[in-house]
Amino acid sequence: MAEHSLPILVVEDDASLREAIGDTLELAGRPFIAVDGGEAALKVLGEKAFSIVVSDVRMMPMDGITLLKEIRSRLPHLPVVLMTAYAEVDKAVDAMRSGACDFLLKPFEPQALLAHINKYELPETGESAGVVAIDPASRELFAIAQRVAQTDATVLLTGESGVGKEVVARFIHRNSMRKDGPFVAINCAAIPDSLLEATLFGYEKGAFTGAQQAQAGKFEQAQDGTLLLDEVTEMPMSLQAKLLRVLQEREVERVGGKKPVPLNIRIIATSNRDMAEAVAKGVFREDLFYRLNVFPVAIPALRHRREDIVAIARHFVVEHGGRMGRPGVSLLPSAEAELAAHAWPGNVRELENVIQRALILSTGPAIGPEHLHLAPRPTFDQPVAQASSLLPGLIESDKRADNMKDLERDHILRTLAEVGGSRKLAIERLGISERTLRYKLQQYRDEGHFKG
Repeated sequence: MAEHSLPILVVEDDASLREAIGDTLELAGRPFIAVDGGEAALKVLGEKAFSIVVSDVRMMPMDGITLLKEIRSRLPHLPVVLMTAYAEVDKAVDAMRSGACDFLLKPFEPQALLAHINKYELPETGESAGVVAIDPASRELFAIAQRVAQTDATVLLTGESGVGKEVVARFIHRNSMRKDGPFVAINCAAIPDSLLEATLFGYEKGAFTGAQQAQAGKFEQAQDGTLLLDEVTEMPMSLQAKLLRVLQEREVERVGGKKPVPLNIRIIATSNRDMAEAVAKGVFREDLFYRLNVFPVAIPALRHRREDIVAIARHFVVEHGGRMGRPGVSLLPSAEAELAAHAWPGNVRELENVIQRALILSTGPAIGPEHLHLAPRPTFDQPVAQASSLLPGLIESDKRADNMKDLERDHILRTLAEVGGSRKLAIERLGISERTLRYKLQQYRDEGHFKG
């Protein structure tokens, strides 16, 4: 039987029934906390996370319906199953209207109780589930993700850069009926406009110069699985109409092809921009927005789910410490306190970078505050004379860069500083498009590496 980390909350004022339910859960190997009324339940709900609430309806002074309404106002996605006598079926109907998942008619068999719990409780999170979700905001998020995963609805994930939109997308895929199919992701901002159409839709042999053989696009590669359109608002307008047609018709036609290919895929799109604003500015099609916005999910910034910070940091220490051949490294309490207090403008991506850097800078078995380097990053919007004074620090940062992304970022920001912040000159020197530079700078700004 799978081990469950979150307990079940049992609310029952009848001591004998409360004990019987506890015995059933204990025999099933399920952790639980049992309380004798609504006030006690609300108190413990403010202190701990639970996978589900099982509550009696007839209690004094707070009955189960009132408790349910309180839970819905505080934790709207926490499942609640109510227990009621046959004579109180009318109350059970009211309970369902108030947001109860289901109700159990007394008396009930132990297996009926366990079946209801297994059916409605929040999904397991943690290392085994591929996500770290301690904060109530995160648990709410993954509860929503778990529910939409059971459908084939198109999902639109929004949130600041670095909040973990792809992590949520992969969670939805793993918990869906398509979990055995492929998960294909494409970053719409990272691919040049000239290549994006062929990358998405595929192409036939001879469709353009260099097309020496036919190639399936990302849509076809995701057949029977999930396609993630990352940063979809960065897609050029010329392709948005073609994307809309693919989503409407559920078929794709390769570049240079004449035969449409039927699609059986689930679409998840992400954006770190205000999509309604993008539509208002005319840079994103309104009809495509509504086609993607079937089930919107907003992912909170890391600073708004602070209980996750230390847990995610510990996860990264284990993950990257293992890759670096340094298992067993841990965070000192003083380092964890600094991490918990930081604003994290770059969200989870910034936290991961900080932990990777700390693992490189630390030589002992523990990471301390001195290894974190959480001081604010320099800005790059000064005049040339001021910007040039930043170059020694940027050059020194090359020595600390631990991967190609760090080197690329420092090269781009150094070039921008050298030309006094002129994006036109930076584009010419770097040999990249204006759209690519804009995307990169937005990413660095969100990570806390750049202001301007």
